[in-house]
Amino acid sequence: MSTDEETPDPSARIADATAPENTRENTVESTVRRLVLESLPASIADLSALVRIPSVSWAAFDEANVAASADAVASLLRDTDVFESVTVTRAPIAGGPELGQPAVLATRAPRAGRPTVMLYAHHDVQPPGNDEDWESAPFEPTVRGDRLYGRGAADDKAGVMAHVASIRALATALGDELDLGLAVFIEGEEEFGSRSFAAFLEANRDALRADVIVVADSDNWDIDTPALTVGLRGNVTLRLSVRTLEHASHSGMFGGAVPDAMLAMVRLLATLHGPDGSVAVDGLTDYDGETPAYDEAKLREEAALLDGVSSIGSGPVLGRIWSKPAITVTGIDAPSVANASNTLSPAVSVKISARIAPGQAATAAFAAIERHLHANAPFGAHIEIDDVDTGDPFLVDTSGWAVTEVKRAMADAWGRPAVETGIGGSIPFIADLVRVFPEAQILVTGVEDPDTRAHSPNESLHLGVFKRAILSEALLLARLNKRSSGTTAVSLE
Repeated sequence: MSTDEETPDPSARIADATAPENTRENTVESTVRRLVLESLPASIADLSALVRIPSVSWAAFDEANVAASADAVASLLRDTDVFESVTVTRAPIAGGPELGQPAVLATRAPRAGRPTVMLYAHHDVQPPGNDEDWESAPFEPTVRGDRLYGRGAADDKAGVMAHVASIRALATALGDELDLGLAVFIEGEEEFGSRSFAAFLEANRDALRADVIVVADSDNWDIDTPALTVGLRGNVTLRLSVRTLEHASHSGMFGGAVPDAMLAMVRLLATLHGPDGSVAVDGLTDYDGETPAYDEAKLREEAALLDGVSSIGSGPVLGRIWSKPAITVTGIDAPSVANASNTLSPAVSVKISARIAPGQAATAAFAAIERHLHANAPFGAHIEIDDVDTGDPFLVDTSGWAVTEVKRAMADAWGRPAVETGIGGSIPFIADLVRVFPEAQILVTGVEDPDTRAHSPNESLHLGVFKRAILSEALLLARLNKRSSGTTAVSLE
């Protein structure tokens, strides 16, 4: 791991940041706290080694790197000496014989009637984009201040390492008294749509069956305040193609009388939003949920809005992000400016990403968008919709004992209560987890914060958040180790 500062141990700067005063701490919890802190440099070093592996799961990238990343994660889990089985395996992609990217599955059976916890994260990462947009090389982990920079440093290799590090602390603190069942599932293609996820669950249903599922792939309120994600928007992505001509024609000879595909596309895309930027597609629904205070100034800072650029939509800011639909054009295939000629374009394609409010099925949302596009195609333009992908939104049932336990663990690790949050993004595979394991309680946690910039250049992990995320999970697992499956929570004495 390279560093822009002379700091041999980056964890030292945040070591004492979050040790809450609790005179009633029992020996196990005190030991867990000490072990998490003492092992933090090793956890950061192991995370840095994972970041150096460019495990981009997209089809255009070398899948050997994803395989290498899976092998590295499997080695970390084997080295804990906790699991009865650690394997790297693949599952078929729905609709064909092709296999998905390699995932890691580690299991140990519960003893003495203890519950089983599934720990999920993913080891694949987003493409890095342009190297010149990074202040340091995307796959060379670099410490600047209290943050570790690199692609995957947060999303989601820090989630992987939070699981590994919490298991290490738990195993050392408890020794032969570790009775908790564990199933660790580290996916290899979350950033490429989790195409084999459902098949993987079906193929490994018995191995993955759990009382509690911890999904470590979300964020926190800020670097000092933990968050439990209780609402996620769903998603609909598609490719929209518009064609108006059999072939390109001279823009001077026919412009003004013949609609080119770009004109038709621009007019069609404009119908998706109202004057204030709100989505204007009939059939897309909102969700009526409460949101914490969050003002426009904070939005401007965290979203990096330029001076003079206004926000869009109506209602409370977080309501717009968590509880209402959004439609974004994320890509366009058209002649580039450098290669533009004086012609009318016969065809143009765009990639549309829609976020769906909790409470609406993604299939119903796609149907509404499809109807809208066909009904609003201007000038009789021919349109085609393909490459469709959908994922359902999700709302956590916060009445279960597991939510109480994880919020207690978060408060003890961070020194302040957790905030229940929604997320504007999507984790579509959670709907598959609910379908296959309907009795399991699902907890969505994470290691990110508002400055993480996941998916963007200069992605980073705050090292203090990393430590507190590890400690939260370790305390949760230690407490569940003293719990009988299906009973109320007990304290560690």
